[in-house]
Parts: sequence; C-alpha cells; structure tokens
Amino acid sequence: MDLQTIKERIVAVQNKRDYLLSLLEQPNLGTLRIDVNQALEELDELIDEFTRTIPVE
Repeated sequence: MDLQTIKERIVAVQNKRDYLLSLLEQPNLGTLRIDVNQALEELDELIDEFTRTIPVE
C-alpha cells in the first residue's frame, strides 16, 4: 500500500467520525454510549498519531 492510499483512507476515516458523534445524540443508545465514546477516543488518538507522523494535506 502506498503512502497516498494510506492518506486517502485516513481522510475517509476522519470523515466517518461524524457518524459516531451523531450516535451520541441518540437518546436510546443506553450502555452502547460507553462503546461509542471509547471508539471516538481511540479513533482520535490514531488520527492524531498518524498526522504527527505523516502530515495529511
């Protein structure tokens, strides 16, 4: 996999992050809210680590 493909996939993941945020707004999420919060935290950490290593343009 080349660097450009990796960058494109990271950008796609960043764009899908909004979906997780919209899930948090659902009143009937129940205990899944914990999992969604955890997923957001891990996703943010991965994106941050990647952009510190290889800046996305």
